[in-house]
Amino acid sequence: MKRILLKIAYDGTNYCGFQVQPNGITVQEVLNRAVSDLTGVPTKTIGASRTDAGVHALGNAAVFDTDARMDGSKYAFALNARLPEDIRIVGSREVPLSFHPRYTTTVKTYEYHILNSRFPDPTKRLYSLFCYYHLDTGKMREALKALEGTHDFRSFQSSAETRPDKNTVRTIYRAELISEDGPADAFRGMMTVRLCGSGFLYNMVRIIAGTVIDIGRGKIPADAMPGIIAAEDRGAAGPTAPPHGLVLKEIRYPELDAE
Repeated sequence: MKRILLKIAYDGTNYCGFQVQPNGITVQEVLNRAVSDLTGVPTKTIGASRTDAGVHALGNAAVFDTDARMDGSKYAFALNARLPEDIRIVGSREVPLSFHPRYTTTVKTYEYHILNSRFPDPTKRLYSLFCYYHLDTGKMREALKALEGTHDFRSFQSSAETRPDKNTVRTIYRAELISEDGPADAFRGMMTVRLCGSGFLYNMVRIIAGTVIDIGRGKIPADAMPGIIAAEDRGAAGPTAPPHGLVLKEIRYPELDAE
């Protein structure tokens, strides 16, 4: 028996998220069918991140166990021949049987894409949030910087997931805004909120994005972020940004990188 780690990219537009659920077709459901077809044995994958409906990924991860003799690096090619065009395996390898994609130390990077312009771009409508109001990138960067470090991020957790006993402490290694800066009163075109951290709460990135956008448009003061964090109250933060602007960019496993 061996365990295979898959790096998965997908356009989440037509899926009800990654994890198998009874409400509609998911990325994991399609992936399970492809793996089962390839190995000839009913197989269930274990995913690393349960992205929501409409959320995209360039580097999600999943594992499955198999007795097949194929080299681990070959599974990406074999599975892509069995997957639809909006799901692709962009890497595969064998890992120790003890490896678990959710319970191993990770470094995750998410990006939230925003189109700040006077009119929408139909070619970007499925992959970015359109904002027709001016956004102050200086204030947005100031707010994001306050997120870096280890904090209790309860204010940025979906209220549906709130439990008093849940650990909501996470570490953000880097929080930045990437944009084509120009005059302060000009539209910015495409901009990206990029967050790199040890892990994220349910809807945390989308709530941060919604809060930072409100700071950029002046609805929330730029220096309010430390107080929002300290409040440990979902009501203190801004709205939850829509899912289609979010991309799970990468999941790194330092212990595997060290091998």
